[in-house]
Amino acid sequence: MMLTIGKLGREVGVKVPTIRYYENICLLPEAERSAGNQRLYPKTALDRLAFIRHARELGFPLGAIRDLLSLADRPDQSCAAVDSIARGQLEATRARLRNLRGLEAELERMLDQCACGTVSDCRVIEALGKQPHVLLHAME
Repeated sequence: MMLTIGKLGREVGVKVPTIRYYENICLLPEAERSAGNQRLYPKTALDRLAFIRHARELGFPLGAIRDLLSLADRPDQSCAAVDSIARGQLEATRARLRNLRGLEAELERMLDQCACGTVSDCRVIEALGKQPHVLLHAME
């Protein structure tokens, strides 16, 4: 069963330009071509693209996805390298969550100090006008 690029994209929920990009950077193998020069992909491309999409949804950078795909292509190896990549992504996710919690706290502080008066008295406008390093130290 061969899939056109449009069908492949619809099946996985990925836009055609993204599929072309993944092919250009060798995350997806180069597609076969029909007599009319239309890209045709095997079912294995569907599974690989679904893997890439899910990994992207989890925040994995393209380099890590490339490494994971390379490891997946050699299933007889130890999964220690896979675990290491996933552990690194978990730590990066935790760091982003810590940052988001700090941003949430700062936004709550700005809104809690709002007197709902005029813009000239607005604490939100005042806080946003401060230098970023001032806000970061206030969050620590």
